[in-house]
Amino acid sequence: MFTGIIERTGTLLGREAAQGGARLEIAPSSPISDLEIGESISVNGVCLTAEPGSKPDRLVFFVSAETIGRSTLGEAAHGTKVNLERSLGVGDRMGGHIVLGHVDGIGTVRRWERRGEAWHLECEYPKDLAPLIALKGSIAVDGISLTVATLGPDAFSVAVIPHTVAETNLEQMRPGARVNLEADVIARYVQRALETKGANPQQGLTLDTLREAGF
Repeated sequence: MFTGIIERTGTLLGREAAQGGARLEIAPSSPISDLEIGESISVNGVCLTAEPGSKPDRLVFFVSAETIGRSTLGEAAHGTKVNLERSLGVGDRMGGHIVLGHVDGIGTVRRWERRGEAWHLECEYPKDLAPLIALKGSIAVDGISLTVATLGPDAFSVAVIPHTVAETNLEQMRPGARVNLEADVIARYVQRALETKGANPQQGLTLDTLREAGF
């Protein structure tokens, strides 16, 4: 589990085809001195596992075909700057929101412009994500925890502070760029509960079931 607060960036050094997927090599902007093989690291919002051969200054990940098909990692070019975040530890500050590293869809940047000291990002989203995105709610864009400022039928916008731009891959953002999107996990489970109730009104989330659960 992650919080969407990017710790450092990385540079994609290479991608090789592998059976059932691909293997990525990424150089972090600063060494991860206490790196552990097998730990989870978010790469542009995708939860990956540090493989044997990883070192503090060079990370190795296997990416499955499923992940390649559902994220932008399969199309990232050599030298691409990516966002890196290590998994949340017990007792750590929750600076952003709960991010699982499970991409819900790929968005396309419609507008990226400076407004005073801050930046304005407008992004188109897949139609099936509409029920999961809420005004003033949280959304992860390439793993960055951001707050939805405006919401339309096919696009949302967020305001980005200078620090976030400087410390993430947003400095290389351009209109037309494709980004990984993950909606708030709470919205995901609420939608599922409502779908289940719609399919069978006698089951799913109701006031009675909430009371029985102690709420």
